[in-house]
Amino acid sequence: MDIKQLHYFVTVSDLLSYSKAAQKLHISQPSLSNAIKNLEQEVGSPLLERNTRKIELTDAGNILYQKAILLLSQMDTLKKEMEEVKETGSGQLIIGIIESAKHWVPKVIRNYQEHFPSMNIKLIEVLSGQAVKDSLRKYHTHLLITNQSIQEDDLETIPLYIENLVLVLHRSHPLAQQESVSLKEVVAEPFIISTEGFQTRENILSAFAMEDVEPRIKFEIERFETALSLIRENLGITIIPENYLAGVSDPSIVRKKIDSSFLQRTVFLAYLKNRYLTPAVRAFLAGIQEEFGCGRRE
Repeated sequence: MDIKQLHYFVTVSDLLSYSKAAQKLHISQPSLSNAIKNLEQEVGSPLLERNTRKIELTDAGNILYQKAILLLSQMDTLKKEMEEVKETGSGQLIIGIIESAKHWVPKVIRNYQEHFPSMNIKLIEVLSGQAVKDSLRKYHTHLLITNQSIQEDDLETIPLYIENLVLVLHRSHPLAQQESVSLKEVVAEPFIISTEGFQTRENILSAFAMEDVEPRIKFEIERFETALSLIRENLGITIIPENYLAGVSDPSIVRKKIDSSFLQRTVFLAYLKNRYLTPAVRAFLAGIQEEFGCGRRE
């Protein structure tokens, strides 16, 4: 007994005509009759009573009919669900992001959900370089927005935009009154910086090195939010991406542009090259690239 036989049987039972059923199924009437006979032999009981005037279901036929339509309905649902999975995957899109991407990612999501309203989206912070690689390779995320400069054969990284790094300090700090600040002016200040393994830390230290000076590192943090909390208590100063401060309105915090062409970082879109990405995931990738006007690289 297979699904095709049950489909044939239900069609004959609905139409009560072999000729009409054969026409609807696009098979010959003899082939349909043989399929029903084979099903009856397998069941071990007649399913249809045939006479010159009409076709009727036997008791066994009625039982099989009720079970068959339920099974065929479930199979149809399963088929639709499998087609949906092919398009959307599990129905969940997992995106790894850096903190400063919070100002533009929601806009891309809003446009995306107009086309994929049933997709659930999970946003997680993936910050350090090793975490980025592990997240993609272990299938913890579908794609990542990262400032990590990664050169790996199995990972695709597409530059999206460049953002400036700015000095952030308490409003009562003497440097807050200046129009511009140089790196040499902050070397004696208690400095707040990301822990080792973060690209932003490397960018900042490289900028100091180009000026032939070193910051006096007092605090090491993992999240910029922690840095701002320390600054609110006037415990130190920091340099963070300007986009992280988008939407932050705190009168106790002042931002200043630093006179250094090296205090910039590139933000990338990253994903695993050889992983199968459903059309729904690829649509989100395309939405991000469209947002920043960058072409897709294969």
